[in-house]
Amino acid sequence: MTTDEPQRPDLARELIARATESAAHRAKRVRDQLDAVQLGQGRHTDHANTKVLRRILADHDWPGHRLVGPDAARAAWSIALHSDDEPDFQRAATTLLGRAVQAGDALVQHWAHLHDRALITSGRDQEYGTQLLLRADGIELCPLRAPESVDARRATVGLPPIAVALKAVRRRYTAHNSADEAPTVVLAGAA
Repeated sequence: MTTDEPQRPDLARELIARATESAAHRAKRVRDQLDAVQLGQGRHTDHANTKVLRRILADHDWPGHRLVGPDAARAAWSIALHSDDEPDFQRAATTLLGRAVQAGDALVQHWAHLHDRALITSGRDQEYGTQLLLRADGIELCPLRAPESVDARRATVGLPPIAVALKAVRRRYTAHNSADEAPTVVLAGAA
């Protein structure tokens, strides 16, 4: 991976702006600060972001560190991660991100998160334990394949043991929400 100037700073700016707006909206949603209209606007934003990322993938393959820089590559990953209404797109993005990881142009941890999210949105068990549910009664893992070997799988992609990750996520979300206020939300956060 490189720290040189990205080849497409215009794409970088667009990806970062879109992901930043979407993240601010999701933070309000997690804190249950949105009305029904605002929730709908968030879904529209996610759909528009997916459409933009789809175009970028078609034109450039995965927008990795060389093309857009590390911050915008993270933004692209975040947009793909939150494209839950389009599971086929999520799976395709996972494949392209995996190729970028193999080429040294993206982070394997991003791939693991997106891989898990694509599995969950397709109704299957996740592999790395990165996808969580925030419910009124606490945070729990989305269904996980072979939980007894999850730490070994996590180690292969540079993620800490699941117990360490869950403790960090619970600490972060407990500080922001009281348990009786938290809506049910899928989180991508067991890093």
